[in-house]
Amino acid sequence: MTEPAYVRIAGEYARRIRGGDLPPGTQLPSYSEIAQQNGVSDIVVRKALELLQSQGLVRSVRRRGIFVADRPNLVRVSPERQLESAERSFQNESDQQIQVEREVRQIPATTELAEALDIPAGQEINHVTTRAAENGRPISISDTYHPLDVADASDTAFLEETLSDQLPTATHADWLRTPPGDLVKTVRQRFLSADDRVIMISDVSYPRDRYEAFVFRMPLK
Repeated sequence: MTEPAYVRIAGEYARRIRGGDLPPGTQLPSYSEIAQQNGVSDIVVRKALELLQSQGLVRSVRRRGIFVADRPNLVRVSPERQLESAERSFQNESDQQIQVEREVRQIPATTELAEALDIPAGQEINHVTTRAAENGRPISISDTYHPLDVADASDTAFLEETLSDQLPTATHADWLRTPPGDLVKTVRQRFLSADDRVIMISDVSYPRDRYEAFVFRMPLK
């Protein structure tokens, strides 16, 4: 997916805030200044600042402007997160070194996967395992599945996410170093096309204490 301008701008400010370049209490430039610096409209700037607010990184003070929050929290925001690569998402969340590795292979669809993707059981599909670490500490692992004729999620019209606390699978527990019996935060994602076809599914696991909150933004008009 192409990264929208407002996501890019919000990401740049997020990195500067978490990296300490913009300490708590710092006032951000005005809408017009940010727009001029990035060659975008005020509407794009407004969306970028709203995203930063939903992430808990900035606060709005009436008649004064936008200021860096006193205690920036780590908040996962959808659907903007899906518009960034894993590398960019985690880099925006941290000033530490991020490592992302991917393993891609083809597997026959199990009965459960075939039902989820509406394909015959045994049909070959792509299985992508993505592992992320922060300064060597595991912070995320995901298993993504999609038919061979689907290159990526660019045809996605709708994203469905189900958030829960679960016992991790063996591979997820091993990567996250989860003690036996402990739960992880899981997100089941279904990527659907405009005609309601499921083109991709993904199971993501995080340590339960990584995010203070999960925020889901959606247009109502």
